[in-house]
Amino acid sequence: MIVSRSRILVDAQSKGYAVPAFNIHNLETLKAVLETARDLRSPVMIAATPGTVRYMGKEFLIKMMEAARKSYDIPVCFHLDHHENLDDIKNLIHMGVPSVMIDASHYSFDENIRIVREIVEYAAPFGVTVEAELGRLSGMEDDLVVDERDQIYTNPKQANEFVTRTGIDSLAVAIGTAHGLYKGEPKLDIDRLSKIQQEVDIPLVLHGASGLPDELVRKTIERGICKVNVATELKMAFVKGLRSYLKANPEANDPRYYFTDAVAGMKKVVADKIKLCGSFNRG
Repeated sequence: MIVSRSRILVDAQSKGYAVPAFNIHNLETLKAVLETARDLRSPVMIAATPGTVRYMGKEFLIKMMEAARKSYDIPVCFHLDHHENLDDIKNLIHMGVPSVMIDASHYSFDENIRIVREIVEYAAPFGVTVEAELGRLSGMEDDLVVDERDQIYTNPKQANEFVTRTGIDSLAVAIGTAHGLYKGEPKLDIDRLSKIQQEVDIPLVLHGASGLPDELVRKTIERGICKVNVATELKMAFVKGLRSYLKANPEANDPRYYFTDAVAGMKKVVADKIKLCGSFNRG
């Protein structure tokens, strides 16, 4: 069943767990996430970047989520991840997307607020929830590329002002995580996260969770993270399984079969993240 992100994240915030948000790219990856979440009775967020929306097509993507609503009896929320084009976001809201992220983090503080506020005001009559980011993560996410030198950590005092002035429903924080794979041992500013939690009362979001040690993820959840984004690990597991199958079966030509190991590998990652977030048996 498709539900609002507010319902999912507020429950997570009140009970001290996090909801995993998995980036999908096609029907196989969508079903891998939903089937695993159903088996573990976990609420889940299905995230789509601008690249995924372009690749799959808006209409197909929306219809697939409508099918998910009818087929799976767990709380599911469809979410736009790292979208920057305001017209595209507004169009997708019109088409029924219930949750959006407007990423204006590369602008100045005041311009970030202005852009985010425009989407918040537009989304409100539709009952659509809005996520925004304060600070910048390094690494690559879809079309978004940020050099390590340009990474900016979230200022706790600014976070309070940002949330108040924008009216957002959840805040993505920059505390040392990165999109993609980590080049060395990740070091998160956990104390900074604790200070942000003291300053704002809305759910906090952790981007760049792929490759983070489990213990670090648990520490962030203890300090207010209610949504954990996972993308790169899913893609890596999927392609590893696909390569393994095709290597063992070089004559294979039927996607109904050669996707089997890819989906199985991805499902294992999804299950591990659900258990790590503590969201199993909460759906």
